[in-house]
Amino acid sequence: MVIGSQNDMEVVGQAAHGEQAVRIVQALQPDVVLMDIRMPGMDGLEATERISRLSPVRTNEISQTYQPTTRVVILTTFDLDEYVMAAIQAGASGFLLKDTEPETLLASIRTVYQGNAIIAPSATKRLIEHIASQNATKQTLQASRSPYTDPELDKLTEREREVLVEIAHGLSNQEIADKLFISMPTVKSHVAHILQKINARDRVQAVVFAYDNHLI
Repeated sequence: MVIGSQNDMEVVGQAAHGEQAVRIVQALQPDVVLMDIRMPGMDGLEATERISRLSPVRTNEISQTYQPTTRVVILTTFDLDEYVMAAIQAGASGFLLKDTEPETLLASIRTVYQGNAIIAPSATKRLIEHIASQNATKQTLQASRSPYTDPELDKLTEREREVLVEIAHGLSNQEIADKLFISMPTVKSHVAHILQKINARDRVQAVVFAYDNHLI
């Protein structure tokens, strides 16, 4: 009902479970999929992974990164779903809560279509805490070894690292610009360079990268 009222988007298919969703994506190649996690049969995690694998890729002219033609947004209650990181690893481009306002839902679909990632503001803190908890466990297990960092980290300039840290804190481009006293175009340029250098599909993967490399 919400999407059908818009002039710039339409619902091309609906699925009752993950297996049906994968078949519909193969047949119709939609731009964006809104995916539940808990469904009968194949759940949303496996469906997201399969969709990410089967989707052809295209280059985002803005960020110069390769992205799947069909991008998946998880619709979740978040408090109940314990598979957030698995969904990111499966290829999800973001998360929205099921009580998201219609205007926010529509704006988020457009944002993802343009090649960016979205996370519900109220979910960002929980996501970061989850990543931090995972990394604390890793550090405990690897206490006797030197902490590993990805080689891509060395490719970032000092300013790009600063921007990446703020991305990991959940700040928007405008908030980063205000905090670091730089312009919005400069922030966008830094974000594009960061995603390219660390081989991240979007901001969600950039957050994971920042935590995995102990920047936070």
